[in-house]
Amino acid sequence: MSFEVSAGREVRASRLPRPVPRSERERWQVEYVRGLRIGDLLVVGLAVLVAQVIRFGGPVDPPLTSSLPLEVRYTVVSIVFALAWYAALEFSGARSPRVIGSGTEEYRRLIAATLRLFGVVAIVSLVLHIDIARGYLAIALPLGVLGLVAHRRLWRRWVAVRRTRGEYRTGVLVVGSRSAARAMVAAFSRDPDSGYTVAGVCTPADGEVADPALEVGDRDIPIVGDDRSVLDAVKRTGADTVAVTATDDLGPADFRRMAWELDPLGVELIVAPGLVDISGTRLTHRLVADMPMLHVERPQYDRAKSIRKAVFDVCFAAGALMLVAPVFAAIAVAVKATSRGPVFYRCERIGRDGEPFGMFKFRSMFVDTEAHLNALLNPDGDPRVTPLGRFLRRYDLDELPQFLNVLRGEMSIVGPRPPARREVDCYDGVMRRRLLVRPGVTGLMQVSRRSYATPEEALRRDLSYVENWSPVLDLVLIARTIGAVTRRGR
Repeated sequence: MSFEVSAGREVRASRLPRPVPRSERERWQVEYVRGLRIGDLLVVGLAVLVAQVIRFGGPVDPPLTSSLPLEVRYTVVSIVFALAWYAALEFSGARSPRVIGSGTEEYRRLIAATLRLFGVVAIVSLVLHIDIARGYLAIALPLGVLGLVAHRRLWRRWVAVRRTRGEYRTGVLVVGSRSAARAMVAAFSRDPDSGYTVAGVCTPADGEVADPALEVGDRDIPIVGDDRSVLDAVKRTGADTVAVTATDDLGPADFRRMAWELDPLGVELIVAPGLVDISGTRLTHRLVADMPMLHVERPQYDRAKSIRKAVFDVCFAAGALMLVAPVFAAIAVAVKATSRGPVFYRCERIGRDGEPFGMFKFRSMFVDTEAHLNALLNPDGDPRVTPLGRFLRRYDLDELPQFLNVLRGEMSIVGPRPPARREVDCYDGVMRRRLLVRPGVTGLMQVSRRSYATPEEALRRDLSYVENWSPVLDLVLIARTIGAVTRRGR
């Protein structure tokens, strides 16, 4: 989470592209926003056109039923509706450079703007006694939302491809103490899709001989100056964003001066408060005595244990099992037919509040594993796993029976990893917080692209879910899980 300090510009002005881009970041953002504008207009125009054709059974143009003195036909309604929809997206900030390209805020603004527009249409039609065909609106709304979301997804994939070629990236100069700068560089590295590339670091001068680089993981980030030579470091590195983290040497006057100096160069100034794993829904930004303040809501432990989450889990698990019932039955028959032993493998895991339970999986290993132990040095893989088991594990199909644990109230659809007893026996007070909610079939750790993450990283992700739970987060993680499984199978 970060603050963005506007260098002498009003917030609303940030919604519009600059006539002459002053940095590489502004140049590609202008191109990106221009593409979004054209695509959004085509999507909403097509949505209302298709809604009119479907609702009225062809390319007909019936009149609108209303108390207006003039006759208005649906072609005019569709044109006005499309333009109003386009304008609502513009004024919602859904194309703001601050939100485009990554994160969920872009989608949230897009959907919120659409729902507000339809609400306004409903109120206007009620006040003016205009009878707009409900079927027309019922088709245009979901069609337009799905089209707009798909359009943004295509743009994001296109940008991701460009970023793999070294384009459409944002060069960042990190300013702060060594420990804080190291943490910020690591955070940028964990999210490569955001497009931020650290070009250098400025650390406070401590009177000693400064190291030429800051070691972060397996990278050496060059130290290009101190926190008093930021402008010079920006010019030497070509960075178009300055990210300031914890430092005791910069006061309010220094930040204001830095913003003034960076503005002519088109360089953004970001101030990171140093809060880790706090979701945006728990943060409220407000001004107190002309000072920006962040109010952090309490962790969402109770919400993560709420009845609505339990109801969602049961409904989702029941629906998923009905949907995959043929696959479920086929796997059960295949497991039984290809190797001796039971269909299911049940292993002990620790659930909410430390209660043990048996977690179901399709059996993927031979029952007589001792007969295969001598071959464990085989470089081709674990010989205890059956050929069918390798296929099931590749696509995570061996975990389908965990939906049964969800129906039994032992697991959730989304949650922390289900730990074994030996792990829980080593937990300290902090780590036991992950036991406050039911373990999940999927979660933040499971959808991470970094399968080699350290235990500390796994703990961080699990605790982040426990403290920041929301229904939207569950839906996002479910969607990411489906995408991750699909990519894994390619």
